[in-house]
Amino acid sequence: MNLAERIGLISVSSTMKVAADAEKLRSEGRDVVDFGAGEPDFPTPDNIKQAAVQALADNFTKYTAAGGTAELKKAICERHKTDFGTDYQPSECIISVGGKHVIFNLTQALLNPGDEVIIPVPYWVTYKDVVNYAGATCVFVETDENAGFTFTAEMVERSLTPKTKMVIINSPSNPSGAVLDRAEFEKIYHLTSQRGVYLLTDECYCHFLYDSEPFSIASLPGAKATVLVAGTMSKTYAMTGWRVGFALAPAHIVTSMMKLQSHSTSNPTSIAQKAAVEAVRGSQESVREMLAEYRRRRDFVVSRLRAIPGVTCAEPRGAFYAYPNIGVVLGHNGISNTLQFAERLLAESLVAVVPGEAFGTDRHVRISYATSMQELERGLDRLHEFVVKHSG
Repeated sequence: MNLAERIGLISVSSTMKVAADAEKLRSEGRDVVDFGAGEPDFPTPDNIKQAAVQALADNFTKYTAAGGTAELKKAICERHKTDFGTDYQPSECIISVGGKHVIFNLTQALLNPGDEVIIPVPYWVTYKDVVNYAGATCVFVETDENAGFTFTAEMVERSLTPKTKMVIINSPSNPSGAVLDRAEFEKIYHLTSQRGVYLLTDECYCHFLYDSEPFSIASLPGAKATVLVAGTMSKTYAMTGWRVGFALAPAHIVTSMMKLQSHSTSNPTSIAQKAAVEAVRGSQESVREMLAEYRRRRDFVVSRLRAIPGVTCAEPRGAFYAYPNIGVVLGHNGISNTLQFAERLLAESLVAVVPGEAFGTDRHVRISYATSMQELERGLDRLHEFVVKHSG
């Protein structure tokens, strides 16, 4: 029997494949340095874990409302208001099974075949696939690598057509670490709102900025009508495995997302929701500590990458990824693209990176520095040696 045609519209997640390949080698006893993982290496803070323990003790282990508990929705609205000055109500919030689930629900609830979605390049791998799955069309916009992968309102305006339904912005960016300047973000908002185009702001890494204060475009007057906020506990609170994400959006869109969610996953895990309440209402000190450590690692990684002959690297202004240009190697020793580069690097040097093809570029790899300084040193030593060997 043939598979459904819509399954052919999506690809296997490249980041998940890298993780699986690295794990296979580790299971064989190989000494792999993994720069592929897009998750904090910090443990979930104790106060959050204890909230989950208490939920178990209280037998909070049953179904909740499909769109999340009233307690958590209220807590998230309050946290977003405290951090960014927004004014969302629980009716404008939905809790989902991670940030990826939020973005899937948003795109499936809003996009029709023939709609166009503007996505800056490089992009997070899932954007392309969820848009394709909805039957809509991705309109990719190349950013300026020499200016730190800058994305501008002018780029958006050139790409707008009567079919444009949505613009997706991820700032700070996965994979490049680029941060959209507030003034430019506001220009993009005014441009899209005037055209009745939705602006989906993926705030996954919004608290990890090195040179500026956290900001949400949803805080602008009137923004709630066309701005869609996708958020998650995963990175901010080192809760990747807990699978709790949220959307802040107009109530009618939240209702549509909830309808879809009620027939797919139903509610997020009850225990994880109790932990998430503590995450957003409890101490935020762990977030500041992680940011300080990521900044230290960022500075080290960028300096080491730029010391490799022929390799260039735009400085990440947020998140915890570096996105070096390794084009100096391509065309040598049978390495013609970044997929082959990543495969050979893993096979020969036991270093896992994610190839740029996954993010829409053909001369880069993504390096996650959400790992220890010891591992960064070991892995970058190996990467340096590999590039020198294969670039001549």
